[in-house]
Amino acid sequence: MNDRSIKTIDDVILILDNIILETETTNNPLGYFAVLYQKVTIKVKEGISQNFFDDALRMEKLDIIFAKRYIDAYYSWKAKKAITQAWEKALVLSTSNSTLVFQHLLIGMNAHINLDLGIAAASISTKENIQELQSDFNKINEILSSLVDEVQFGLSAVWPLLKWILSKLGKIDNYLVDFSMQIARDGAWSFATSLIHCNTTEQPAQIERRDAKVSNKSAIITQPGKWVQLLFWIILLGERGSVSEKMNKLKSVKTENLAPRI
Repeated sequence: MNDRSIKTIDDVILILDNIILETETTNNPLGYFAVLYQKVTIKVKEGISQNFFDDALRMEKLDIIFAKRYIDAYYSWKAKKAITQAWEKALVLSTSNSTLVFQHLLIGMNAHINLDLGIAAASISTKENIQELQSDFNKINEILSSLVDEVQFGLSAVWPLLKWILSKLGKIDNYLVDFSMQIARDGAWSFATSLIHCNTTEQPAQIERRDAKVSNKSAIITQPGKWVQLLFWIILLGERGSVSEKMNKLKSVKTENLAPRI
C-alpha cells in the first residue's frame, strides 16, 4: 500500500471496506478482524467529530498510522512479503479450518494493540511531548480493548446458543478476561514511551524484541490448556455457516455497548 493512498480516517474505512469485500468474496477468515476493526475505526471517527479526544488532528494522525500497520501487514501477507512475527502468527490462521471466530479476532488484537499501537504512538511523538498524548492514548486503547466485549456480542450473533454455554461453563469468559487483562498489564504505553526514548538506531532492535514477545503471547490463543481446547472443539461444531455468512452476522452486531460511550 502507498502512503499517499491513506490520508484521512475515511481512507482507512474505505480500504477496510475493500478488505472486507475481498475476504467475504473468497471466504477468507481474515475478514472477521477486518469487520470488527472497521467498527472501531468508525467509533474513533465519531469521537474525533464529537471532540471526545483532547487533540482531534493528532488522533486522526495516530489512527491513520496505526491502521496502516494492519493494512500493510494484510497486503504484504497476500504478496508473500515479510511481516512482523506477531502479524504472521495472526494471518497464518487463515489457512486453518479448526480456528474459532473469536480466536481470529483475539490474535489480531494481540498483534495490533500490543505491538502496533506503541509504534504508532512513538512515531507521532517526541521525547518532549509524548506525555501530552497519554490521555488520548488511553481513550483509544479503551475503545480497542473493548473489542473483547464485541467478540462476545459477535459470537452470540454467529451462534446464539454460545451465550448460554458461556453462562453455564464460564471458561471462555475467564479466558477472554485473562487475555484482555494481559493486554493492559503488558503496557502498550510503556512500550511507546520506552521506544521514543531509544536512539533511532536502537529502535529497530527494540521493536524486534517486542515483536518476539507479542508473537509468543499468541500461544495463549492458539494453544490453550487441554480443557479449553476440548471446549473449543465443541464450540467449533456449532459455528455453522460459511465465512461470509459469519462475517455478515458480525457486521450486524450493534456497537452501542462498545465502551467507552462517545
